[in-house]
Amino acid sequence: MVAVAILAAGKGTRMKSRLPKVLHELGGRSLLEHVLNCAATLQPQRQLVIVGYGRDEVRSALAQHSITFVEQTEQLGTGHAVQQIIPHLQDFEGDVLVLNGDVPLLRPQTLKTLLQTHQDHGNAATILTAQLAEPKGYGRVFCEEDDLFELPARGRFELPARGRVTQIIEDRDCTPEQRQNRRVNAGIYCFRWSELARVLPQLQTDNDQQEYYLTDVVKFMSPVMAVDVTDDQEILGINDRLQLATATEILQTRIKSSWMAAGVTLIDPHSITIEGTVHIEPDVIIEPQTHLRGQTVIATGSRIGPGSLVENSQIGENVTVRYSVITDSIVQAKSSIGPYAHLRGHVAVGQGCRVGNFVELKNSTLGDRTNVAHLSYLGDTTTGIQVNVGAGTITANYDGVKKHKTIIGDRTKTGSNSVLVAPITIGSEVNIAAGSTVTEDVPDQCLVIARARQVVKPGWQLSPAPELSTADLSKAPEPQQEV
Repeated sequence: MVAVAILAAGKGTRMKSRLPKVLHELGGRSLLEHVLNCAATLQPQRQLVIVGYGRDEVRSALAQHSITFVEQTEQLGTGHAVQQIIPHLQDFEGDVLVLNGDVPLLRPQTLKTLLQTHQDHGNAATILTAQLAEPKGYGRVFCEEDDLFELPARGRFELPARGRVTQIIEDRDCTPEQRQNRRVNAGIYCFRWSELARVLPQLQTDNDQQEYYLTDVVKFMSPVMAVDVTDDQEILGINDRLQLATATEILQTRIKSSWMAAGVTLIDPHSITIEGTVHIEPDVIIEPQTHLRGQTVIATGSRIGPGSLVENSQIGENVTVRYSVITDSIVQAKSSIGPYAHLRGHVAVGQGCRVGNFVELKNSTLGDRTNVAHLSYLGDTTTGIQVNVGAGTITANYDGVKKHKTIIGDRTKTGSNSVLVAPITIGSEVNIAAGSTVTEDVPDQCLVIARARQVVKPGWQLSPAPELSTADLSKAPEPQQEV
Protein backbone atom coordinates (compact mmCIF):
# COMPACT_ATOMS: atom_id res chain seq x y z
CA MET A 1 0.00 0.00 0.00
CA VAL A 2 1.10 3.55 -0.72
CA ALA A 3 0.08 6.84 0.90
CA VAL A 4 1.06 10.32 -0.25
CA ALA A 5 1.57 13.28 2.08
CA ILE A 6 2.06 16.70 0.48
CA LEU A 7 3.51 19.64 2.43
CA ALA A 8 1.41 22.70 1.57
CA ALA A 9 1.25 24.77 4.76
CA GLY A 10 3.67 27.59 3.96
CA LYS A 11 2.73 31.16 3.06
CA GLY A 12 5.47 31.73 0.49
CA THR A 13 6.58 35.16 1.68
CA ARG A 14 8.88 35.75 -1.28
CA MET A 15 5.95 35.43 -3.69
CA LYS A 16 4.72 38.79 -2.32
CA SER A 17 1.13 37.60 -2.55
CA ARG A 18 -1.91 37.03 -0.37
CA LEU A 19 -2.57 33.83 -2.32
CA PRO A 20 -1.06 30.69 -0.73
CA LYS A 21 2.09 29.81 -2.64
CA VAL A 22 0.88 26.34 -3.66
CA LEU A 23 -2.17 27.86 -5.40
CA HIS A 24 -0.17 30.00 -7.82
CA GLU A 25 -0.79 28.88 -11.37
CA LEU A 26 1.65 27.15 -13.66
CA GLY A 27 0.53 26.17 -17.15
CA GLY A 28 -3.20 26.09 -16.38
CA ARG A 29 -2.96 24.26 -13.02
CA SER A 30 -1.92 25.30 -9.53
CA LEU A 31 1.48 24.18 -8.26
CA LEU A 32 -0.28 21.83 -5.85
CA GLU A 33 -2.43 20.30 -8.60
CA HIS A 34 0.71 19.47 -10.58
CA VAL A 35 2.07 17.56 -7.57
CA LEU A 36 -1.26 15.80 -6.95
CA ASN A 37 -1.57 14.74 -10.60
CA CYS A 38 1.96 13.36 -10.59
CA ALA A 39 1.34 11.40 -7.37
CA ALA A 40 -1.99 10.10 -8.70
CA THR A 41 -0.14 8.00 -11.28
CA LEU A 42 0.97 5.77 -8.38
CA GLN A 43 -2.68 5.12 -7.48
CA PRO A 44 -2.14 5.79 -3.74
CA GLN A 45 -4.62 4.42 -1.22
CA ARG A 46 -4.39 7.59 0.90
CA GLN A 47 -3.76 11.22 -0.10
CA LEU A 48 -3.06 13.76 2.63
CA VAL A 49 -2.38 17.48 2.17
CA ILE A 50 -0.88 19.33 5.13
CA VAL A 51 -2.30 22.86 5.17
CA GLY A 52 -1.62 25.96 7.23
CA TYR A 53 -1.61 29.43 5.72
CA GLY A 54 -4.72 29.97 3.57
CA ARG A 55 -6.08 26.56 4.55
CA ASP A 56 -9.65 27.45 3.53
CA GLU A 57 -8.55 28.63 0.08
CA VAL A 58 -6.53 25.45 -0.43
CA ARG A 59 -9.46 23.27 0.63
CA SER A 60 -11.80 25.13 -1.72
CA ALA A 61 -9.39 24.92 -4.66
CA LEU A 62 -9.05 21.14 -4.25
CA ALA A 63 -12.70 20.40 -3.47
CA GLN A 64 -12.97 18.06 -6.49
CA HIS A 65 -10.11 15.85 -5.25
CA SER A 66 -10.45 12.97 -2.80
CA ILE A 67 -8.08 14.28 -0.15
CA THR A 68 -7.66 14.23 3.61
CA PHE A 69 -6.60 17.68 4.82
CA VAL A 70 -4.29 17.80 7.82
CA GLU A 71 -3.83 21.11 9.63
CA GLN A 72 -0.46 22.41 10.81
CA THR A 73 -1.33 25.33 13.07
CA GLU A 74 2.31 26.38 13.54
CA GLN A 75 4.98 26.10 10.87
CA LEU A 76 7.84 24.58 12.88
CA GLY A 77 9.65 22.76 10.06
CA THR A 78 9.19 19.83 7.74
CA GLY A 79 9.53 17.28 10.53
CA HIS A 80 6.80 18.99 12.52
CA ALA A 81 4.55 19.04 9.42
CA VAL A 82 4.90 15.29 8.89
CA GLN A 83 4.29 14.67 12.61
CA GLN A 84 0.75 15.98 12.04
CA ILE A 85 -0.19 12.99 9.85
CA ILE A 86 0.49 10.38 12.58
CA PRO A 87 -3.14 10.32 13.85
CA HIS A 88 -4.43 9.90 10.28
CA LEU A 89 -2.28 6.84 9.49
CA GLN A 90 -2.52 4.88 12.72
CA ASP A 91 -4.06 1.89 10.93
CA PHE A 92 -1.86 2.20 7.81
CA GLU A 93 0.72 -0.39 6.79
CA GLY A 94 2.84 0.40 3.77
CA ASP A 95 5.00 3.15 2.31
CA VAL A 96 4.51 6.89 2.53
CA LEU A 97 5.72 9.34 -0.11
CA VAL A 98 6.38 12.82 1.27
CA LEU A 99 6.23 15.50 -1.43
CA ASN A 100 6.42 19.29 -1.49
CA GLY A 101 3.46 21.23 -2.85
CA ASP A 102 5.77 23.80 -4.46
CA VAL A 103 7.81 21.35 -6.57
CA PRO A 104 5.57 21.02 -9.65
CA LEU A 105 7.93 19.68 -12.34
CA LEU A 106 8.37 16.13 -11.05
CA ARG A 107 7.68 13.50 -13.68
CA PRO A 108 5.56 10.43 -12.83
CA GLN A 109 8.41 8.17 -13.97
CA THR A 110 10.69 9.71 -11.37
CA LEU A 111 8.28 8.92 -8.54
CA LYS A 112 7.76 5.40 -9.86
CA THR A 113 11.52 4.82 -9.94
CA LEU A 114 11.88 6.18 -6.41
CA LEU A 115 9.12 3.92 -5.08
CA GLN A 116 10.36 0.86 -7.00
CA THR A 117 13.92 1.34 -5.71
CA HIS A 118 12.60 1.74 -2.17
CA GLN A 119 10.59 -1.47 -2.34
CA ASP A 120 13.15 -3.55 -4.25
CA HIS A 121 15.87 -2.84 -1.67
CA GLY A 122 13.64 -3.08 1.39
CA ASN A 123 14.69 0.40 2.52
CA ALA A 124 13.45 2.12 5.62
CA ALA A 125 13.76 5.39 3.68
CA THR A 126 14.67 6.38 0.14
CA ILE A 127 15.51 9.97 -0.73
CA LEU A 128 15.39 11.68 -4.12
CA THR A 129 18.63 13.55 -4.73
CA ALA A 130 20.34 15.44 -7.52
CA GLN A 131 23.89 16.45 -8.32
CA LEU A 132 24.11 20.14 -9.11
CA ALA A 133 26.96 22.16 -10.51
CA GLU A 134 25.81 25.01 -8.23
CA PRO A 135 24.39 23.39 -5.06
CA LYS A 136 24.33 26.53 -2.89
CA GLY A 137 21.25 26.76 -0.71
CA TYR A 138 20.41 23.05 -0.81
CA GLY A 139 20.89 20.54 1.97
CA ARG A 140 23.75 18.11 1.21
CA VAL A 141 23.31 14.34 1.15
CA PHE A 142 26.32 12.23 2.09
CA CYS A 143 26.58 8.60 0.95
CA GLU A 144 28.99 5.74 1.62
CA GLU A 145 30.12 5.53 -2.01
CA ASP A 146 30.12 9.09 -3.33
CA ASP A 147 32.71 8.14 -5.97
CA LEU A 148 29.97 6.18 -7.79
CA PHE A 149 28.11 9.33 -8.77
CA GLU A 150 28.59 11.59 -11.76
CA LEU A 151 26.66 14.69 -12.80
CA PRO A 152 23.83 13.20 -14.93
CA ALA A 153 22.92 14.38 -18.39
CA ARG A 154 19.68 16.36 -18.41
CA GLY A 155 16.58 14.79 -19.86
CA ARG A 156 17.58 11.09 -19.74
CA PHE A 157 15.55 8.36 -18.10
CA GLU A 158 18.14 5.69 -17.41
CA LEU A 159 18.04 4.11 -13.96
CA PRO A 160 19.60 6.74 -11.66
CA ALA A 161 22.68 6.32 -9.50
CA ARG A 162 22.08 5.05 -5.97
CA GLY A 163 23.99 5.11 -2.69
CA ARG A 164 23.60 4.35 1.03
CA VAL A 165 22.95 7.61 2.91
CA THR A 166 25.03 8.37 6.01
CA GLN A 167 23.73 11.87 6.82
CA ILE A 168 21.89 14.91 5.47
CA ILE A 169 23.06 18.39 6.49
CA GLU A 170 21.24 21.65 5.72
CA ASP A 171 23.28 24.17 3.73
CA ARG A 172 23.40 26.69 6.57
CA ASP A 173 24.71 24.00 8.94
CA CYS A 174 27.45 22.69 6.60
CA THR A 175 31.16 23.30 7.07
CA PRO A 176 33.08 24.77 4.10
CA GLU A 177 34.36 21.27 3.27
CA GLN A 178 30.88 19.75 3.40
CA ARG A 179 29.60 22.41 1.01
CA GLN A 180 31.88 20.99 -1.67
CA ASN A 181 29.50 18.02 -1.94
CA ARG A 182 27.33 18.48 -5.04
CA ARG A 183 24.69 15.90 -4.09
CA VAL A 184 21.64 17.77 -2.78
CA ASN A 185 18.39 16.82 -1.12
CA ALA A 186 15.39 17.26 -3.44
CA GLY A 187 12.93 17.18 -0.54
CA ILE A 188 11.14 14.12 -1.94
CA TYR A 189 11.06 11.04 0.30
CA CYS A 190 9.69 7.52 0.45
CA PHE A 191 9.40 5.98 3.95
CA ARG A 192 8.34 2.68 5.39
CA TRP A 193 5.55 4.09 7.51
CA SER A 194 6.07 1.86 10.53
CA GLU A 195 9.69 3.05 10.75
CA LEU A 196 8.87 6.72 10.20
CA ALA A 197 6.07 6.73 12.80
CA ARG A 198 8.51 5.25 15.30
CA VAL A 199 11.21 7.93 14.88
CA LEU A 200 9.16 11.09 14.24
CA PRO A 201 8.63 11.74 17.99
CA GLN A 202 12.43 11.68 18.48
CA LEU A 203 13.12 14.80 16.37
CA GLN A 204 14.79 17.76 18.10
CA THR A 205 15.28 21.44 17.22
CA ASP A 206 19.04 21.62 17.82
CA ASN A 207 19.85 23.46 14.58
CA ASP A 208 20.33 26.98 13.25
CA GLN A 209 16.64 27.40 12.41
CA GLN A 210 15.33 25.92 15.65
CA GLU A 211 12.99 23.74 13.59
CA TYR A 212 12.12 20.06 13.38
CA TYR A 213 13.95 18.81 10.27
CA LEU A 214 12.46 15.78 8.54
CA THR A 215 15.94 14.99 7.26
CA ASP A 216 17.04 14.16 10.82
CA VAL A 217 15.07 10.91 10.72
CA VAL A 218 17.90 9.27 8.75
CA LYS A 219 19.91 9.23 11.99
CA PHE A 220 17.43 6.72 13.42
CA MET A 221 16.59 4.64 10.31
CA SER A 222 18.40 1.99 8.30
CA PRO A 223 18.86 1.31 5.48
CA VAL A 224 18.44 4.74 3.87
CA MET A 225 19.24 5.08 0.18
CA ALA A 226 19.64 8.08 -2.16
CA VAL A 227 18.37 7.99 -5.74
CA ASP A 228 19.73 10.63 -8.12
CA VAL A 229 17.16 12.21 -10.43
CA THR A 230 18.20 12.13 -14.09
CA ASP A 231 16.95 15.67 -14.83
CA ASP A 232 17.71 18.18 -12.09
CA GLN A 233 15.06 20.58 -13.45
CA GLU A 234 12.46 18.28 -11.91
CA ILE A 235 13.37 19.30 -8.37
CA LEU A 236 13.01 23.04 -8.95
CA GLY A 237 11.06 24.52 -6.05
CA ILE A 238 8.99 27.66 -6.50
CA ASN A 239 9.79 30.33 -3.93
CA ASP A 240 9.41 33.57 -5.91
CA ARG A 241 8.06 34.93 -9.19
CA LEU A 242 11.37 34.48 -10.98
CA GLN A 243 11.41 30.77 -10.20
CA LEU A 244 7.77 30.57 -11.29
CA ALA A 245 8.73 32.09 -14.64
CA THR A 246 11.63 29.65 -14.96
CA ALA A 247 9.32 26.71 -14.24
CA THR A 248 6.85 28.03 -16.83
CA GLU A 249 9.57 28.07 -19.48
CA ILE A 250 10.63 24.51 -18.59
CA LEU A 251 7.05 23.25 -18.64
CA GLN A 252 6.33 24.97 -21.96
CA THR A 253 9.40 23.33 -23.51
CA ARG A 254 8.19 19.92 -22.34
CA ILE A 255 4.63 20.45 -23.58
CA LYS A 256 5.56 21.84 -26.98
CA SER A 257 8.23 19.22 -27.57
CA SER A 258 5.68 16.52 -26.78
CA TRP A 259 3.11 17.90 -29.23
CA MET A 260 5.64 18.32 -32.02
CA ALA A 261 6.73 14.72 -31.49
CA ALA A 262 3.04 13.74 -31.79
CA GLY A 263 2.64 15.32 -35.23
CA VAL A 264 1.66 18.94 -34.47
CA THR A 265 3.42 21.75 -36.35
CA LEU A 266 4.41 24.76 -34.25
CA ILE A 267 5.65 27.66 -36.33
CA ASP A 268 8.00 29.67 -34.09
CA PRO A 269 7.44 27.64 -30.88
CA HIS A 270 9.05 30.32 -28.70
CA SER A 271 6.16 32.71 -29.37
CA ILE A 272 3.47 30.07 -28.67
CA THR A 273 2.10 28.97 -25.29
CA ILE A 274 0.12 25.77 -24.70
CA GLU A 275 -1.25 24.79 -21.30
CA GLY A 276 -0.98 21.22 -20.10
CA THR A 277 -4.77 20.82 -20.16
CA VAL A 278 -4.96 21.31 -23.96
CA HIS A 279 -5.36 18.40 -26.40
CA ILE A 280 -4.21 18.68 -30.03
CA GLU A 281 -4.65 16.10 -32.77
CA PRO A 282 -1.98 15.38 -35.43
CA ASP A 283 -1.66 17.58 -38.52
CA VAL A 284 -2.71 20.74 -36.70
CA ILE A 285 -0.67 23.85 -37.48
CA ILE A 286 -0.19 26.47 -34.76
CA GLU A 287 0.97 29.84 -36.07
CA PRO A 288 3.16 32.34 -34.14
CA GLN A 289 1.83 34.41 -31.23
CA THR A 290 -0.96 31.91 -30.54
CA HIS A 291 -2.01 30.82 -27.03
CA LEU A 292 -4.04 27.70 -26.20
CA ARG A 293 -5.48 27.51 -22.69
CA GLY A 294 -7.79 25.56 -20.45
CA GLN A 295 -9.84 22.56 -21.62
CA THR A 296 -9.24 23.22 -25.30
CA VAL A 297 -9.34 20.56 -28.03
CA ILE A 298 -8.04 21.20 -31.57
CA ALA A 299 -9.03 18.60 -34.19
CA THR A 300 -6.85 17.42 -37.05
CA GLY A 301 -6.21 19.62 -40.07
CA SER A 302 -6.98 22.91 -38.33
CA ARG A 303 -4.77 25.98 -38.55
CA ILE A 304 -4.79 28.28 -35.54
CA GLY A 305 -3.24 31.75 -35.68
CA PRO A 306 -1.28 33.79 -36.09
CA GLY A 307 -2.09 36.04 -33.15
CA SER A 308 -4.96 34.04 -31.67
CA LEU A 309 -6.19 32.99 -28.22
CA VAL A 310 -8.31 29.85 -27.81
CA GLU A 311 -9.50 29.03 -24.28
CA ASN A 312 -11.81 26.28 -23.02
CA SER A 313 -13.05 25.67 -26.54
CA GLN A 314 -13.44 22.86 -29.07
CA ILE A 315 -12.19 23.43 -32.61
CA GLY A 316 -13.32 20.92 -35.25
CA GLU A 317 -11.43 19.50 -38.21
CA ASN A 318 -10.02 21.78 -40.92
CA VAL A 319 -10.95 25.02 -39.16
CA THR A 320 -8.94 28.20 -39.64
CA VAL A 321 -8.65 30.83 -36.92
CA ARG A 322 -6.72 34.03 -37.61
CA TYR A 323 -6.04 36.95 -35.25
CA SER A 324 -9.07 36.06 -33.14
CA VAL A 325 -10.17 35.29 -29.58
CA ILE A 326 -12.33 32.25 -28.86
CA THR A 327 -13.43 31.40 -25.30
CA ASP A 328 -15.91 28.82 -23.97
CA SER A 329 -17.10 28.01 -27.49
CA ILE A 330 -17.40 25.30 -30.15
CA VAL A 331 -16.42 25.71 -33.80
CA GLN A 332 -17.32 22.80 -36.07
CA ALA A 333 -15.48 21.48 -39.08
CA LYS A 334 -14.46 23.55 -42.12
CA SER A 335 -15.40 26.89 -40.59
CA SER A 336 -13.34 30.05 -40.85
CA ILE A 337 -12.90 32.49 -37.96
CA GLY A 338 -11.36 35.96 -38.32
CA PRO A 339 -9.40 37.96 -38.76
CA TYR A 340 -10.22 39.95 -35.62
CA ALA A 341 -13.29 38.01 -34.51
CA HIS A 342 -14.35 37.46 -30.90
CA LEU A 343 -16.39 34.44 -29.82
CA ARG A 344 -17.33 34.28 -26.15
CA GLY A 345 -19.90 33.07 -23.69
CA HIS A 346 -20.86 29.67 -25.13
CA VAL A 347 -20.93 30.24 -28.87
CA ALA A 348 -21.57 27.27 -31.16
CA VAL A 349 -20.56 27.71 -34.80
CA GLY A 350 -21.82 25.07 -37.22
CA GLN A 351 -19.99 23.42 -40.10
CA GLY A 352 -18.75 25.43 -43.04
CA CYS A 353 -19.47 28.83 -41.46
CA ARG A 354 -17.61 32.06 -41.95
CA VAL A 355 -17.19 34.50 -39.07
CA GLY A 356 -15.25 37.40 -40.50
CA ASN A 357 -13.37 40.48 -39.46
CA PHE A 358 -14.56 42.56 -36.51
CA VAL A 359 -17.46 40.24 -35.69
CA GLU A 360 -18.44 39.52 -32.10
CA LEU A 361 -20.59 36.54 -31.15
CA LYS A 362 -21.84 36.04 -27.62
CA ASN A 363 -23.97 33.14 -26.35
CA SER A 364 -25.13 32.40 -29.88
CA THR A 365 -25.55 29.43 -32.23
CA LEU A 366 -24.90 29.59 -35.96
CA GLY A 367 -26.42 26.95 -38.23
CA ASP A 368 -24.29 25.22 -40.87
CA ARG A 369 -22.97 27.32 -43.78
CA THR A 370 -23.96 30.60 -42.14
CA ASN A 371 -21.92 33.71 -42.91
CA VAL A 372 -21.36 36.65 -40.58
CA ALA A 373 -18.75 38.29 -42.71
CA HIS A 374 -17.87 41.56 -41.05
CA LEU A 375 -18.64 44.33 -38.56
CA SER A 376 -21.55 42.60 -36.80
CA TYR A 377 -22.63 41.75 -33.27
CA LEU A 378 -24.87 38.77 -32.53
CA GLY A 379 -25.78 38.32 -28.88
CA ASP A 380 -28.15 35.62 -27.55
CA THR A 381 -28.96 34.67 -31.14
CA THR A 382 -29.82 31.39 -32.86
CA THR A 383 -29.67 31.13 -36.64
CA GLY A 384 -30.78 28.39 -39.00
CA ILE A 385 -28.69 27.08 -41.89
CA GLN A 386 -27.29 29.20 -44.74
CA VAL A 387 -28.12 32.51 -43.08
CA ASN A 388 -26.26 35.54 -44.43
CA VAL A 389 -25.76 38.33 -41.92
CA GLY A 390 -24.95 41.57 -43.69
CA ALA A 391 -22.22 43.98 -42.63
CA GLY A 392 -23.06 45.99 -39.52
CA THR A 393 -26.01 43.84 -38.44
CA ILE A 394 -26.71 44.02 -34.70
CA THR A 395 -29.04 42.03 -32.52
CA ALA A 396 -30.12 44.43 -29.79
CA ASN A 397 -30.42 41.86 -27.01
CA TYR A 398 -30.32 43.98 -23.84
CA ASP A 399 -33.12 46.22 -22.63
CA GLY A 400 -31.18 47.56 -19.67
CA VAL A 401 -32.46 44.88 -17.31
CA LYS A 402 -32.63 41.52 -19.12
CA LYS A 403 -31.08 39.80 -22.12
CA HIS A 404 -33.48 38.64 -24.86
CA LYS A 405 -33.27 36.06 -27.66
CA THR A 406 -33.19 36.57 -31.41
CA ILE A 407 -34.12 33.66 -33.69
CA ILE A 408 -33.34 33.80 -37.42
CA GLY A 409 -34.68 31.10 -39.76
CA ASP A 410 -32.97 29.17 -42.55
CA ARG A 411 -31.62 31.03 -45.59
CA THR A 412 -32.59 34.44 -44.27
CA LYS A 413 -30.50 37.49 -45.27
CA THR A 414 -30.05 40.71 -43.36
CA GLY A 415 -29.02 43.86 -45.17
CA SER A 416 -26.15 46.06 -44.06
CA ASN A 417 -26.69 48.07 -40.87
CA SER A 418 -29.80 46.17 -39.82
CA VAL A 419 -30.86 46.17 -36.18
CA LEU A 420 -32.99 43.30 -34.85
CA VAL A 421 -34.53 44.35 -31.53
CA ALA A 422 -35.01 41.31 -29.30
CA PRO A 423 -37.04 39.43 -28.32
CA ILE A 424 -37.78 38.71 -31.95
CA THR A 425 -38.21 35.80 -34.35
CA ILE A 426 -37.38 36.17 -38.03
CA GLY A 427 -38.74 33.41 -40.28
CA SER A 428 -37.00 31.41 -42.99
CA GLU A 429 -36.10 32.84 -46.41
CA VAL A 430 -36.64 36.41 -45.25
CA ASN A 431 -34.84 39.38 -46.79
CA ILE A 432 -34.28 42.39 -44.56
CA ALA A 433 -33.53 45.63 -46.36
CA ALA A 434 -30.36 47.52 -45.52
CA GLY A 435 -30.70 50.03 -42.71
CA SER A 436 -33.84 48.45 -41.24
CA THR A 437 -34.67 48.43 -37.54
CA VAL A 438 -36.91 45.41 -37.05
CA THR A 439 -38.98 45.33 -33.86
CA GLU A 440 -41.72 42.79 -34.65
CA ASP A 441 -41.69 39.09 -35.57
CA VAL A 442 -41.48 38.33 -39.29
CA PRO A 443 -43.09 35.28 -40.98
CA ASP A 444 -41.38 33.11 -43.60
CA GLN A 445 -40.58 34.31 -47.13
CA CYS A 446 -40.96 38.05 -46.64
CA LEU A 447 -39.18 41.22 -47.61
CA VAL A 448 -38.84 43.54 -44.62
CA ILE A 449 -38.28 47.26 -45.00
CA ALA A 450 -38.23 49.01 -41.65
CA ARG A 451 -36.70 52.43 -42.11
CA ALA A 452 -37.84 56.03 -42.47
CA ARG A 453 -38.81 57.16 -45.98
CA GLN A 454 -36.08 59.24 -47.62
CA VAL A 455 -37.11 62.87 -48.18
CA VAL A 456 -35.24 65.12 -50.67
CA LYS A 457 -35.88 68.91 -50.75
CA PRO A 458 -34.24 70.50 -53.80
CA GLY A 459 -32.68 73.95 -53.46
CA TRP A 460 -32.65 73.88 -49.67
CA GLN A 461 -29.54 74.87 -47.70
CA LEU A 462 -28.57 76.13 -44.29
CA SER A 463 -28.30 79.90 -43.84
CA PRO A 464 -24.63 80.92 -43.56
CA ALA A 465 -23.50 81.67 -40.03
CA PRO A 466 -22.65 85.33 -39.31
CA GLU A 467 -18.98 86.20 -39.05
CA LEU A 468 -17.83 87.14 -35.55
CA SER A 469 -15.09 89.63 -34.72
CA THR A 470 -12.32 88.95 -32.19
CA ALA A 471 -14.10 91.20 -29.70
CA ASP A 472 -17.34 89.25 -30.15
CA LEU A 473 -15.51 85.97 -29.53
CA SER A 474 -14.03 87.27 -26.27
CA LYS A 475 -17.56 87.97 -25.03
CA ALA A 476 -18.91 84.56 -25.97
CA PRO A 477 -20.16 82.50 -22.97
CA GLU A 478 -18.39 79.32 -21.90
CA PRO A 479 -19.93 76.22 -23.51
CA GLN A 480 -22.23 74.25 -21.19
CA GLN A 481 -22.56 70.43 -21.11
CA GLU A 482 -26.05 69.16 -21.78
CA VAL A 483 -27.28 66.59 -19.26
